[in-house]
Amino acid sequence: MQPAKTYTVDEARIKLEYYCAYQERCHGEVVEKLRSMRMIPEAIDLIVVHLLEHNFLNEERFACSFARGKHRIKYWGKIRIVNELKFRNISQYNINTALKEISPEEYLSNFHKLADHHWELMPDRDTLKKRKKFCDFLLRKGFESNLVYEKVRDLESGQ
Repeated sequence: MQPAKTYTVDEARIKLEYYCAYQERCHGEVVEKLRSMRMIPEAIDLIVVHLLEHNFLNEERFACSFARGKHRIKYWGKIRIVNELKFRNISQYNINTALKEISPEEYLSNFHKLADHHWELMPDRDTLKKRKKFCDFLLRKGFESNLVYEKVRDLESGQ
């Protein structure tokens, strides 16, 4: 077994510039990457400061990109997006800014599209089972409970 590769500060800085340029990253991901490269805490601080100064690392930009992408591609609701951003230690200010990236019209449109599609795909004939599975799915996706329960009532009455 060969020993783990070691990096100089300059090599690690260049590697992390590519890492951040490829995709938006949060501070936690960058620090974790540097730790996996076996960098010492002083070097980690130095590289993170460099990335911030040269705009490779920007939490607000990360939060906005994260919120847009997760909503448009994975159809996540605001609750799930907020929880995931909090899990990544993103500030409340940046979370609020990120949520503004999703227009109310787009949010509701995607919610209704996802809900209608999921309702149609559910084979259950048992109304209670179908309702529970449907609500659980949308709540897991992070949509607000009042939206979910209102939608299930509309779909059940429309049958």
